[in-house]
Amino acid sequence: MPRTLLRDRAYASIRDAIVAGEIGPGTVVRDADLAERLGLSRAPVREAFARLVDEGLLESKPQSYTRVTPVVAADVRDAAAVVGAMHELAVRIGVPRLGDADVEVMRAANERFAAAVRAGDVDGALRADDELHDVLVRVSGNRAAAATVARYTPLIRRLERQRFGEGGNCRSAGLHERLIEACADRDVAGAVRVTAEIWRGLEELADCD
Repeated sequence: MPRTLLRDRAYASIRDAIVAGEIGPGTVVRDADLAERLGLSRAPVREAFARLVDEGLLESKPQSYTRVTPVVAADVRDAAAVVGAMHELAVRIGVPRLGDADVEVMRAANERFAAAVRAGDVDGALRADDELHDVLVRVSGNRAAAATVARYTPLIRRLERQRFGEGGNCRSAGLHERLIEACADRDVAGAVRVTAEIWRGLEELADCD
């Protein structure tokens, strides 16, 4: 397998384990241990570590330790503000480009989201949420927005999972329905307003005790 794919595999696996809480905040991670766990050499794991440090999920002190960062509310608020702005941009560009099939993909994702929320399936809910919003990011064709969303969303997801585990509420399927209806009507301004409301709620989530 090409080195870049090995690095990407290591990055995705470690990122997902951190976001899911399988590797908790404060946990010291070692490249040798994770390389063995993933069935990889240490080189792609070290490269993944460097990327995760840059993205704020790991912190490293040279010659001492690399560990998972704590969930910091201020960092989550900052990330939610940036990701929300990118989603609003994607909505402005993407809504006029949506086809009927794209809207149906969003509807189906929201049905899966609502079902997962009812079942208490946090992973399923967050996965469906990503699928719904990714339609607009994809259709917008803005690669910079897509890259920014991909970079900062994991910081937000960690807090969402933590809040849900404490009995908090997932994002509202009702808000999603309003977004989808605005998209179906090709109502750009309406879709932007709902998107802003969704992400404002995530910023506020960081302030919950």
